[in-house]
Amino acid sequence: MHARVWKLRIRPGKIDDFHEALSSVVTLARRERGYRGVLALGTGKQDAPDVTLVAVWDSLEEIRASERNLFLMQAISRYLECCEGMPHHFEEELLATDFIATEIGASA
Repeated sequence: MHARVWKLRIRPGKIDDFHEALSSVVTLARRERGYRGVLALGTGKQDAPDVTLVAVWDSLEEIRASERNLFLMQAISRYLECCEGMPHHFEEELLATDFIATEIGASA
């Protein structure tokens, strides 16, 4: 498995816009072959955090395929609406995972 890691800085007062952008990008990503999910981590000011997104994919080849069909460009354009500067992204290999399938905010 591989991950596309994003580094973003949310503009002050744009956290709700970020959540909307992330939701729309996840909707797009779920249509992509090999996409497994995303983890969003924030640090710093609550209303303008620095964010690390870790999107998990089955393979580097499937990450690359998402770039060819414009998924990556759509994601970047949505993040630009609420982020400072250009989002930085790179790929890494997952060496180990231990996730339990849950959804934040889901009730039992």
